[in-house]
Amino acid sequence: MNGHPHIAIASGKGGTGKTTVATSLARVLGHGVQLLDCDVEEPNARLFLRGDVQESRMVAVPVPVIDETRCDGCGECARFCAYNALAAVGGAPLVFPELCHGCGGCVKVCPRQAMRETQRRVGMVETAEADGVIVIQGALDVGVAMAPPVIHAVKAHARRDAPAVIDAPPGTSCPVIAAVRGADAVALVTEPTPFGLHDLRLAVEMTRTLAIPSAVIINRAGSGDDRVQAYCRVEGITVLFELPDERRIAEALARGAVLVDAFPEYRSRFERGWKQLVAIATEHHA
Repeated sequence: MNGHPHIAIASGKGGTGKTTVATSLARVLGHGVQLLDCDVEEPNARLFLRGDVQESRMVAVPVPVIDETRCDGCGECARFCAYNALAAVGGAPLVFPELCHGCGGCVKVCPRQAMRETQRRVGMVETAEADGVIVIQGALDVGVAMAPPVIHAVKAHARRDAPAVIDAPPGTSCPVIAAVRGADAVALVTEPTPFGLHDLRLAVEMTRTLAIPSAVIINRAGSGDDRVQAYCRVEGITVLFELPDERRIAEALARGAVLVDAFPEYRSRFERGWKQLVAIATEHHA
């Protein structure tokens, strides 16, 4: 592990409380910690950690533009593209920018050098400070389908000389992998329900495939059964702590309060949880 720990907060499904955990961890770590909101399709960390925007940058990806005066319709570019962003139908190929992943391969394989790249905006990255916490938030533009470029842009703003909490998107698809890849450890937030356990299994499989150590936080404890605990025991996964299923907590979060601000008695759980995650990451990278 190089520099300060970068810990991702993820989950196999939405609505488990990732942002609740991420914002509380950032709060207990205090001044200088970075909170990277990589849930770019629905960023909400700044609803809880509010501060003035200090920097705003556009995120763009390169997409091909065809010079029809040079193109002979050979179709090499379309055959190369694995994402079907180009279609050769006679004459100059059709370009579908929303499918382009910006790899630049079509430009390189064009035998007549009839292609160049232009920049297509896909989102924004904003940096704000909230009581000493640096919040770096990505927002995908409406109608844009690909989240990873914006997630990569958020992570590119992170410094290794300060700890970081990465609020990942829900699920186990490409955006989640983009968010957690390179993290020193992952805290998987789940709930004690059949759906929670099913999606936790998928999330554990994802972290193991990526060779990133993980631990579990159980939110809304008491609302289901003990099968998540049993699964973690069998799989040798550390359960960092539990958060109870209480109406007062839901009401505070609905008002935009950070959990550990509304209920300081939970600060020690997050402090111990962070230390355990750092220890897990250190042991893994030793």
